[in-house]
Amino acid sequence: MADRHNRDLDRIPAPQPEPLPVKTVDAHAHLEIVTNAAPDSEEVRKVLDDARDAGVDRVVQVGYSAEQSQWCVDAAEHWKGRVLAAVALHPNEAPVVEDLEHDWSIIAKLAEHPRVRAIGETGLDYFRTPPELRKRQQESFKWHIELAKKHNKALVIHDRDSHEDVLSVLLEVGAPEKTIFHCYSGDLAMAKICVDRGYILSFAGTLTFKNAPELREAVKIVPVDQLLVETDSPFLAPTPHRGALNTPAQIANIVRAMADERDVSDAELATALSNNAERIFGSFE
Repeated sequence: MADRHNRDLDRIPAPQPEPLPVKTVDAHAHLEIVTNAAPDSEEVRKVLDDARDAGVDRVVQVGYSAEQSQWCVDAAEHWKGRVLAAVALHPNEAPVVEDLEHDWSIIAKLAEHPRVRAIGETGLDYFRTPPELRKRQQESFKWHIELAKKHNKALVIHDRDSHEDVLSVLLEVGAPEKTIFHCYSGDLAMAKICVDRGYILSFAGTLTFKNAPELREAVKIVPVDQLLVETDSPFLAPTPHRGALNTPAQIANIVRAMADERDVSDAELATALSNNAERIFGSFE
């Protein structure tokens, strides 16, 4: 993921949006990539303050490697009331780390921390992972599922070009009670399967992309208590700022797009999303 990080740091941040009428939560962000700074830095403070000014006063900071998961925990410790952590090996990291079991041991220890409220992002990614490495990726996914169940924490799933296998693995080993499809990328039919199984679908700025009508259809049918919103900062800034550096403040624009598709008010949806995040991840205090 390093090459992607370097490219995103060169982008101009998306403009500050109009604030939401009530406060809500960014359920998935990578603040360390947005800022390229220490977890207790003024750069992180500014991003969080900008988000709060836009009506986004809490952020779930999500892990993708052993080292970076420690960054997540440190940020959650420093920004109490504002940041919680998730820890994991990203599915693109799992097949290529030198010592998978060593990195697992680090993640397992971090998972015990009280401010770690989810295991993720884990899952499957067949876009970047060649067939010969997918078995190891699947093994790591299953390990993370069991870790989430052991600690009764939410599971945050990265699913790219791997819908069928992700759903199959969850059935095979048993999904945790709180299973989240981060940056949901499936179609309407898959959304119905996920809803029936009790999974939580988290929608990102991709919802606003012209080439994603299936996401707009899917978001309409998800029961409100199975719904989250996220930025996946610094990636996937919503239209009309696609290509800009994404930040948690952009949740305001994504919530408005979701509310339009669901034909509800911004305030009603933002309140529901906030309540869902607190139910799934627990208190940010």
